[in-house]
Amino acid sequence: MATIVFTWIGAVLGIVVLLAMAAGAFVVDFDDALAARTEKAPEGTAGP
Repeated sequence: MATIVFTWIGAVLGIVVLLAMAAGAFVVDFDDALAARTEKAPEGTAGP
């Protein structure tokens, strides 16, 4: 009985770790895309 409970706890923790890694990769990609977008933004022109 205990082995079944520990197996399910391990499976749930494994899924949580996989989701956290996927979310982390998404955040890094999103942050890189935002950084690239701000680098491409035109600078303000100097007025007279």
